[in-house]
Amino acid sequence: MLFLPSFFTFMVHLTVHLVEEAKLGGPVHYRYMYPIERELGHLKTFVRNKAKTEGSIAEGYLAEESLTFCSRYIEDIETRFNRPRRVCEKTGDNEPFLSSIFPQGGKPVEGSSNFTLTQMKKLQAHRYVLLNCAIVTPFVDEFRQLIKRSSRGRRPSTTEIETRVFKEFVDWFQRRVRKDIYIKNL
Repeated sequence: MLFLPSFFTFMVHLTVHLVEEAKLGGPVHYRYMYPIERELGHLKTFVRNKAKTEGSIAEGYLAEESLTFCSRYIEDIETRFNRPRRVCEKTGDNEPFLSSIFPQGGKPVEGSSNFTLTQMKKLQAHRYVLLNCAIVTPFVDEFRQLIKRSSRGRRPSTTEIETRVFKEFVDWFQRRVRKDIYIKNL
C-alpha cells in the first residue's frame, strides 16, 4: 500500500525473502548453486550433436579426462600442466627496491620489449602518476590552496585551479620536495 507496484522489481522483491530463506535453508554455502551451474555450463560446451546431447557430453568429458590424465605424465610434450608461465611472479632479493609506491610484482619471462617515451608522453605519464597517487594527494591540496591564496583578491574558478594544477603542479612539486630535502639535511 505504501509503495508503487513498479518499485518491486525482482531484486527489491528478493530482499523480502532473503531472511526467511536464510532461516529455513541455513548457511548459503550449503545450497549455493553457482559451482554446479558453472560445471554444467562447461559440460554444455562438449555438445557437438544436438540430436544426441547426452552422448556428446559423455564423449567430450571422456576425451577431456583422458587428455588431462595423459598430459600430466608426458614430459616431452608441452601441455597446459607443464607449460612455462608467462609471468614470473617471484621477485628476487637481489633486485633493487624501487619504492613502496610501485612494488615489484613480477617480471616478464620472455617476449618483453623496451621503448622510449617522447618527452610529452613522459610528462603525461609523470603527471598522471603524481595526480593519482595517494601519498601525493596532500601536496596537490596544498598547491590548490596556494593557487587560491595567490589570486589577488579574486576567487579563481574550479576550472582555472585544475588547469593550473595540470600545468604547474609537477614543477612545483619537484621544487617543494627539493626544499624539504634541503631543510632535512641542515
